[in-house]
Amino acid sequence: MAVELLQQLISVPSFSKEENKTASLLESFFKHYAIETSRKGNNVWSKNKFFDPDKPTVLLNSHHDTVKPNPAYTRNPFSPIIEGEKLYGLGSNDAGGALVSLIMTYFFFYEAQDLKYNVVFLASAEEEISGTGGVESVWRELPKIDCAIVGEPTLFNMAIAEKGLLVLDCVAKGKAGHAAREEGVNAIYEALPDIEWFRNYQFPKASSTLGKVKMSVTIINAGQAHNQVPPECKFTVDCRATDVYSLEEILDIVKRNVTCEVVPRSFRLRPSGVEENHPLVLAGRKLGLNRYGSPTTSDQALIPVPSVKIGPGDSARSHSADEFIYLDEIKEGIDLYTQLIENL
Repeated sequence: MAVELLQQLISVPSFSKEENKTASLLESFFKHYAIETSRKGNNVWSKNKFFDPDKPTVLLNSHHDTVKPNPAYTRNPFSPIIEGEKLYGLGSNDAGGALVSLIMTYFFFYEAQDLKYNVVFLASAEEEISGTGGVESVWRELPKIDCAIVGEPTLFNMAIAEKGLLVLDCVAKGKAGHAAREEGVNAIYEALPDIEWFRNYQFPKASSTLGKVKMSVTIINAGQAHNQVPPECKFTVDCRATDVYSLEEILDIVKRNVTCEVVPRSFRLRPSGVEENHPLVLAGRKLGLNRYGSPTTSDQALIPVPSVKIGPGDSARSHSADEFIYLDEIKEGIDLYTQLIENL
């Protein structure tokens, strides 16, 4: 049932902000099995049949949007073909395998009457672009959530911490002039010391789970004519934050060390972490799961309660050409999620 559902999802394009058809598909799938759902935008969620507001609640979350297909695809990205032990298709690995595994896990617990906790399932939108129409837009619509399991391809390793993301738009100022004469101030040259600082600076503190803060200059733009000294040089810095610095602290350190103008795009995608003695982590330890700090961001950054990130598939396959997931990974994902919840 899980593989068939994933094949249906693959066959329907669901780029970020364009997930309405897969949201409708999920609604229909739940309805077919007489399971009630709610929907806002392209987010679909459901709570267990015997939901008790006096009990703690575990959220099972994964996303159903995808990036656009890699140009190097040799297959139809929307053709869910099984060859050998692999299911090919866009979104099969990121995060379709985790999504359908969590859905099957949710179905397993849906009608249980003796649970010590509630189980809520959420298929979220816009994860791939960290959009405001995803988890954030429905969080207040959900019942009170105490902790969450976020489904992403992690080779079944449990991420107990995740780096945050701070994007900085920087502008170095100069003065326009003719390139053939000694006039003007070249903004590109003004930007170089700051770019070099971003390249080499090492934050003093390191996280035990996430390592060091990492900054990368990823976009640069200046000039409009070969014979004009550019008055402005714009560049963008991708900053992966750890749990030992707040995003505000990182911004303050940056501003004290560079001369260019620095404007953060947002403080939404904060680093996350869960204590080693949290029930989710203890449940994972019972199963012998490897624990680590994740360098990539996910909906975990937007979920304001303790959470772990885990699932079938391999992050290295995400966004790659001819994306695939092993069929055994889906079966193992269902078993692992079920055991993880039972061990709480």
